[in-house]
Amino acid sequence: MAKQTSLITFTGQLGNMIGYERKGKFLLRAKPASIRQTVATRQAAQRFGLASKKGALIRSAFANELDVRCDTGRINRLNKALIQAGGITQLQGFRFNQSTGIERFFLEMPVCVNKGTLYIPPQVLPEMDGITALEVKVIGARISFSKHTVIATDAVRLVIKTGEAFAGAELPLDVPGDGVLIVTLQVRGLYNELPSGNMKYMAADIIAVELPEPKEVINNLVYPQRQILHHMPSVTAIAAYEGCRQVFVQRE
Repeated sequence: MAKQTSLITFTGQLGNMIGYERKGKFLLRAKPASIRQTVATRQAAQRFGLASKKGALIRSAFANELDVRCDTGRINRLNKALIQAGGITQLQGFRFNQSTGIERFFLEMPVCVNKGTLYIPPQVLPEMDGITALEVKVIGARISFSKHTVIATDAVRLVIKTGEAFAGAELPLDVPGDGVLIVTLQVRGLYNELPSGNMKYMAADIIAVELPEPKEVINNLVYPQRQILHHMPSVTAIAAYEGCRQVFVQRE
């Protein structure tokens, strides 16, 4: 492992060297002469590749609306969460800022109801040193992982004063489509209407992941009515029967 000290840094392969970023630092390592993969390592590589694609799609879906500075390890943490999760719904609770969660700011936690509506229960928000209000922003993103695209996004913002009784609120999102709905709640501490620069007063957590409703399969096939086939005797069989009957009558 070597550090990149030049003014121009890079990630990826360059000749026999590979550049990569870790914790905000750009490093170098030599490309191995050969790679021997077992079945387990190939499967692990496939899982990592799928998780990386999903993670990049999720990050891009929220990139334009998130105002919180995310920690430098968020990419690896999100990929790890996707690999370890039994399903995409297990991402609920993921923090874009690892050092602070939204539970720091509420006595009664907000919840998602009615397919993308954020409900904040009535409460008195706790007082925090140097913070006069909280900026609450709920962000929804509808994502199709099969098509690898972000279908729609929406965001709603609310400012709540701290140390005062809050009557509660509902913040509805308009995120139509058939993909997976991921809802992130962002909270920033404000001082005289300006966001605090302290990371401990900034949080952005995934609070809900909703799968699309299964579509009803309508069978439009028209089956013809079954016809009852009557096995009629052939002309040859009738003639043979008549001949036998005549012979039988003559013998009598």
